Amino acid sequence: MPADHELLYRLAVALGIGLLVGLERHWRERDAEAGQRTAGLRTFGLVGLLGGLAAALAAAVAAGGGDGTAAAVLLGLCFLGLSAALILFRLREAAAERSFSVTGVVAAQAVFALGALAVLGDAGTAGAAAVAMTALLASREVLHAFVRRLSWPELRSALLLLAMTLVALPLLPDRRIAALWGLNPARVWLLAVILATVSFAGYIAVRLLGAAQGRLVAGAAAGLVSSTAATVTNARLARDADAAAGPLVAGALAAGAVSYARTAALAYVASRAMAAPLLPALAAGALVQAAAALLVGRPAGRGEPGEESGAPVGNPFELGAVLRLAALLAAVGLLSEVAAERFGGVGAAAVAAISGLADVDAVTLSMAALARDGVFPAPVAATAVAVAVASNTLAKVAYGLALGGPGFGARFGLGTLAGLAAGAAALWIQARTGLW
Repeated sequence: MPADHELLYRLAVALGIGLLVGLERHWRERDAEAGQRTAGLRTFGLVGLLGGLAAALAAAVAAGGGDGTAAAVLLGLCFLGLSAALILFRLREAAAERSFSVTGVVAAQAVFALGALAVLGDAGTAGAAAVAMTALLASREVLHAFVRRLSWPELRSALLLLAMTLVALPLLPDRRIAALWGLNPARVWLLAVILATVSFAGYIAVRLLGAAQGRLVAGAAAGLVSSTAATVTNARLARDADAAAGPLVAGALAAGAVSYARTAALAYVASRAMAAPLLPALAAGALVQAAAALLVGRPAGRGEPGEESGAPVGNPFELGAVLRLAALLAAVGLLSEVAAERFGGVGAAAVAAISGLADVDAVTLSMAALARDGVFPAPVAATAVAVAVASNTLAKVAYGLALGGPGFGARFGLGTLAGLAAGAAALWIQARTGLW
């Protein structure tokens, strides 16, 4: 594209950015009389174009042999001049209308900056930022209502989760530490982050959808990450909180059903030969466990008044409880590795059974690689994965009974074992018919 056409294109993007933001500003004051509107479509369009022209002038100064500092000063002076005019106008408007919002001034400054970016930098990035800014401006009522409903425990938990993920996690060493009995601090903390995220997502889902539907949806989503974490989290809530156990059981069962489907998809992608005999069993287990989740999570009748109306707990998650559960899972994983090293000679099934106590994905991927490399025949690798799935399923039943008490553990155990039995029946049928 010729240079002059390129500049015209970028100036058009700068103008479009201003018109996009101005459309939202104009729409918000669409009922105002002529001359009473603060800034709308035309004003913001001109601000965006002004930012683009200022950037073009600065680029021309730099290209003409001038100092880059002079170009930057020119662009900065244009921005400061616009800001001074906007602030002066806003002060007079605030005195007349007795309003104290500064959103319009900041939006105009951002439009100027994005217009300049469209000329000097990536025009696509500037346009995407303008769309995001317009969406943010248009969401004023929704955001204000959200903040009004936000409680201090919810805000504190969200900030704590962000700090755990974005501040603490990158600082921890991602290696085994001998002084910590061979534990990897980053992996342990990642387990804590996953547990806290599952708990927080479940809390938000309950707030939005109600106890039964919220726990079910949150559990299904958690199954994509870790059904074990969902089981442990829901079991703890069932014992420690006043929430009804039924929706929590349904959420944990839904996580298990999604986990079956996730393992099937992972095995199919990693090795189709290994996955072929596993798919019917995993599908049967997923369907039965999903049906159990829907049955347990159905709206309660008159005989169970608390089942549907259970309110969300007052605190999305407690850091101490999350860290204790993460340490438990990390210890199980470490013991599994030690036992796998000692019993590795017994065979792939024994190693898979021990490793499955903590994780199924690792067994699935490793067995798929061994099957592809010819170390194991595909049926042997599939058997090892099936053993790992069964081991993991039984471990979750044990977690549910130990952490959730009889009210949670009995129903969760029955639904989970029913899914495991359906998968085992599918494998038995395949073996009897010669398909395995």
